[in-house]
Formats: sequence, C-alpha cells, structure tokens
Amino acid sequence: MQYKILPGHLYPKDNRVNLYYLHNLFKVIGESVSVQMKQQHKVSVPITAGMWGGSYMVGLDDGQAKTNVVRLYSIVNLPQNSPLDRVENFECLMEIYQQTCCTTFKRYGLNLVDPRWGESIPYSNNERPTTALQMWDNTGKAKFVRAFFVWNEATWEESIIYDMIRNIKVLKELLNINIRPPKKEIAELKFLLQDVLITYFTLYSALTPDFIEHAKPIIKDLFEKFINGMKTEEIVKEQYHKVYSSALVYGFEEALQIPYKKENLDVKNVEGWPVDKINYVPNELKEKL
Repeated sequence: MQYKILPGHLYPKDNRVNLYYLHNLFKVIGESVSVQMKQQHKVSVPITAGMWGGSYMVGLDDGQAKTNVVRLYSIVNLPQNSPLDRVENFECLMEIYQQTCCTTFKRYGLNLVDPRWGESIPYSNNERPTTALQMWDNTGKAKFVRAFFVWNEATWEESIIYDMIRNIKVLKELLNINIRPPKKEIAELKFLLQDVLITYFTLYSALTPDFIEHAKPIIKDLFEKFINGMKTEEIVKEQYHKVYSSALVYGFEEALQIPYKKENLDVKNVEGWPVDKINYVPNELKEKL
C-alpha cells in the first residue's frame, strides 16, 4: 500500500508536534484505511477522521504546539448499518488501522507497540458505544496514539462538537462542585487541565458572554501556566482547585445543553439518545462553531 506523503513534518522543530500536520495525518490515515478495506476485503467503508478536540487552538499560527504534546488523539467516524456490523469485518478494520498507524508514525520516529482495541468508552451511546484503539510509543517521543471510533457518518467538525458532550461528562467526574475534589495523581490533574483548555477553546463561540467574562481570566492564567510547563505539584494543585471552584465545567455544559434541548435531546443523558442522533449537531451550534 502506498501511503500519502504530506508536505512538512510532524515534528518540525524543538521536537514539538505541528498540530495542523497531526490533524491532516489522522485524516490521511482514515482515508488510507478506507481504501485498504476496499482493496483487501471488498468492503466499502466511508471514513472521516482527524485530530480529536481543539488542541490546534492552543498552537501557534502555523500549527506548532506551544507545549510538548505527547498524547496523540484522533476521532474516527464510521457508518452505521454497514458491513462493519459483522464482527470479522470490524476486526479487519482494527487490524488495518493499527498497522497503518504504526507504519505512518514510524516515519516520524515513533515506534507504536501493544495495540489494544474494543474498549467501550464511558458516556457514549448505550446501543452503539464509542470504542477506542490505543498504541504506546516505546521511544519516549510520545506517550501513545489513541483513536476514538464513533458510530455514525459525520464531518470531522460535527464529530468533535458532539464528542464534547461526552468529554464534559468526563470532566465533571473531577470537577463536580457537589462533592469534595478527589485525590488524584498530578499527571492526571495536568491532563484534566489540558482538557479544560481544549474544551474552552473548542466551544468558545457557543459560550455565553457572561460565562466568558467569568472564565476568561481563569483560562488565561491556566493557559500561561500550562505552556510554561506547570513544573511543580503546587502549581498544578492551585490551578486544579481554581478550575474546580469556579465551576467552569457547568458553563461548558450550558453551551451545549440549550441548543440540544430545543431538539428534545438532553445532554445529561447522551448515553440514552437514539443511535441515529450519534454525531448529531443542531444547526444553531454549527453556525456558531
């Protein structure tokens, strides 16, 4: 299989990821897997893919990450009512996906090992849960590559907006103001704070003006600390408690709750939505985001 070579490089300088390049790389991997499924197994599977979340929004204008990105996430959209409903076809897809990721990322100095797939992701659809494929890099350049597979055809833009519903529910596990902050490892708190930034920048245009006024100084301080590395445990804990006490996660939730409620969809019960509403985004949100 001939893999498409993109201009530029994943790690153009300072060993930091170019996030635009990473997004396009994941897009090309999805397209390549679709072609291989057709060629090798006579199975037609339209796939859209890209980088998960709004990580690119915390990059420089040319896409260069402002900090060291070591968790490489992709979101992949798969069709319902397709040949992938057969277990053997889905397993073929996973095999080709992990092989293509390994081959592709090897060009950039990563050695991906120990592929695992089939895990159901919490807070995804009860009937057709999102699943994941994960591989670890044993060179130390990255921690892992992880792809989320969501069961409905959609554009990349639609899928990242929809997946913010699930992501906010994950954030609420550690940011629920109705319970005391749980004790967590510092590394986990840093990843949480990164996801808070990603969620804020992804949903920014849909957030209410009052919430932005409340959140902006908190996010500004967090962002500055984040790009400087948050090298001490004290800084991480301080930022976590600031985000926790300011109830930012509820402002994120409100930005999605209102437009979805107009469509009779409750973001607090996204797991129970009909399967045809997976990856659904109201026009009101599309216009804003």
